[in-house]
Amino acid sequence: MSAVARNQALASQARRIYIESLVRGISALGKVLNEAAAQLLLQTTEYAVMVARRDGVQSWNRHGPAWLSGVISGLRHAAVYGIVEAPTAAAASGANEQAAMSLVDDDTIEREITASRLALAMMDKATWEFTDLRTRMQVLEKQDDMPAQDLLRANVVAKLVLDAWTRSGLAGSDWQMLRTTLHDEFSQLLVECYHETNRWLISQSVLPEVDLRPFIRRSHDSTPLASASAYVPGAGMPYGATQFGASARSPQIRAASGFPDASAAAPVRSPASSQAEEVLQLLQKIVGRQVPAFGATAMAETVATRAAAVASETAARMDAGSAPTQVEPMAFASAQPVHPATRPAAPRLSAAIKHAQESLQRESVHAEGQPSAAPKLLEEIKTRNQAFKSVLKQAADTPAERATIELVAMMFQSILMEEHIPASVRVWFARLQMPVLRVAVSEPDFFATTDHPARQLIDRMGACVMGFSGNTGTSGAAGDPLEREIKRVVQVVEAYPDTGRRVFQTVLTEFEKFLDNYFKNENQTTRHGVSLAQQVEQRETLAIQYTIELRKMLNEVPVQDGVREFLFHIWADVLAVTAVRTGAQSDNTKQMKRAAADLIWSASAKVSREERAEVIRRLPPLLKTLRDGMGQAGLSVDKQDEHVRGLNNALAAAFTAKTAAIPRERLDELMDQLETLETMLPEGSEEADINELLVRDLSGHESDGMEVVAEGGSAPTPAMLAWARELQVGGWFMLDYRGRNEAVQLAWRGMRRQMALFVTPTGRGVLFPLNRMAAFLQAGLLRPAQDEALTVRATRNALAKLDVDPSRLLN
Repeated sequence: MSAVARNQALASQARRIYIESLVRGISALGKVLNEAAAQLLLQTTEYAVMVARRDGVQSWNRHGPAWLSGVISGLRHAAVYGIVEAPTAAAASGANEQAAMSLVDDDTIEREITASRLALAMMDKATWEFTDLRTRMQVLEKQDDMPAQDLLRANVVAKLVLDAWTRSGLAGSDWQMLRTTLHDEFSQLLVECYHETNRWLISQSVLPEVDLRPFIRRSHDSTPLASASAYVPGAGMPYGATQFGASARSPQIRAASGFPDASAAAPVRSPASSQAEEVLQLLQKIVGRQVPAFGATAMAETVATRAAAVASETAARMDAGSAPTQVEPMAFASAQPVHPATRPAAPRLSAAIKHAQESLQRESVHAEGQPSAAPKLLEEIKTRNQAFKSVLKQAADTPAERATIELVAMMFQSILMEEHIPASVRVWFARLQMPVLRVAVSEPDFFATTDHPARQLIDRMGACVMGFSGNTGTSGAAGDPLEREIKRVVQVVEAYPDTGRRVFQTVLTEFEKFLDNYFKNENQTTRHGVSLAQQVEQRETLAIQYTIELRKMLNEVPVQDGVREFLFHIWADVLAVTAVRTGAQSDNTKQMKRAAADLIWSASAKVSREERAEVIRRLPPLLKTLRDGMGQAGLSVDKQDEHVRGLNNALAAAFTAKTAAIPRERLDELMDQLETLETMLPEGSEEADINELLVRDLSGHESDGMEVVAEGGSAPTPAMLAWARELQVGGWFMLDYRGRNEAVQLAWRGMRRQMALFVTPTGRGVLFPLNRMAAFLQAGLLRPAQDEALTVRATRNALAKLDVDPSRLLN
């Protein structure tokens, strides 16, 4: 068999495996939906809703089997005969010149919207698997891309599912009743089908490692910048990294952008960061189809700016005599405060934006201090924004500006409908729309990167107020100080309309400083827990630093091993506890240091009768000091007795030791070093050692007001560790721990980000070391209250609307 024939056979078999996997999954779907429908009838609700559910369940019981059969037969028919693509708009227009034009009925439009939402839900989970499968099928079938009506595409499957739903006699209201279950089950089903097909292809040695380089679109111009601007992420493949070939993604982007391959040095991306970039890449793809200048300009300027930044970084390192560092271009903006080139808005558009901003300010003044007036004002703002959008589009000079106006309007429409944010706070978010529009028009990277300060500011403020009681005027998550700070931030942004991203970056920094002070000093719920957590971090850091310095001091000193281990593992912690409680230069701390010096001397070889008598004379007060110190550090009496017995054995061994005694000069030097131990502690040179050691067991710090997560979860992956490091103070999470599943807010991150404190609404703190937090994220025991950041979710909602009607960008 020739290679071409073998590839065609493999592709056909892969499609059969995919279809059979779908059929098996859909056959089992009926039982799940029956159970979901039965559960709906058991829920208590209003009478009208209960009657509607009862009718919907009866409709499902009558027509559900016919729908399942219709989906299966539709899939099998499409697998054999294919799907006839709907006529294009151009073709329809030509036909209408000879026939009367007929309007599309509302049911058809609603069905298209429902199918689009189902397809987006499926692709949310199946993106990585689909990317790998599409790449393999392109290789086997020698195609540039899958046909638009290919059954492997989620939107094609979704349309078949909805068509069968309508034919079976089920209504749109029946779908809405079961929508959550349908979305979840079809999402999981599609992932499993893609995975099963990918696994079979890998077993047939079809691209075990997916390499996407051949599928990157390049322009005819071979210069690096031309290649970069011609490549819009997502144009040649769906957004998202691949699962089977994730390591190949970054080198391909670097190759398309003219950068050297630096896969070994590429930073690990967290799932949250990857998903956020996927959404923006898909946005570039969809908008770029309608407005080519939008995607090309934004990405070209972003890549060019980052290329210049990388070149500058490399030159600086070479001037300093160090080897140049290869930097991931798509992640560089998060590491360097690069300011892309701006393109000022047209004068007419700038004036229109200013007028709209002033109008919004006047409207919202009436709601200040009146939470009850906020919901009504929000409705007025939504209506007014629609009118502003039309005026702003008329004032725009270019299609890119009109597209930007539409996108920003859709984003803020989604934000203003977010019910988890108190209405009084949403009014202040509404006033950010025009400043954000001004920045988005002049700085194309607002829609190309996730690290734009305007995006980060909205996400940070939104995360703090998106708690679990957002339907009230002022929730517990949005207390008075926090709401006042949001108000101040918005007013500062409005006061400096011409400073672009700089004002957003400034207030973002100020807001983060406010949060640190707010949770530490102003929030009564979190203040006690943050104080405890800071003491734990200070104690742990000091203990580690004392241990490092004690090891250096005793490196060449002849001391019994038992005494050496006691000093490193126990007494270093005693010194840290004493220094935290009473101060590093207090008499109590100095006493504990002298005890360490006495112990070192007592445990050294004693060759004369006078020295042995001196040891015996000093021993009782020394042991008392050691017990006092261990007691202050929280050691139980049993543990103290165990350590004292070990020290007694070590001291007894010193009486018969044959090693050389510590010279008096060396002993005096050690005592001086212990007296001034703080001056010797590392300021930054040992940072890596301290960070590594801070992941040790912290269970001994548990108290009535704070629990310490010392176990649970498997070893986290690098991506989970990256995610754990990204978590920001103020965000809300659901924590499943010790039999409780409750809401918690991230109230504190340690100075080295190796610890994190979550606080419950009742004020109980839960302290995580970094590795344990990453393990809980990985196991799903710690879940963000919101799956995506506020602006990412708003962008995704905008994409759903554009998928239904892309022409609205230019209308």
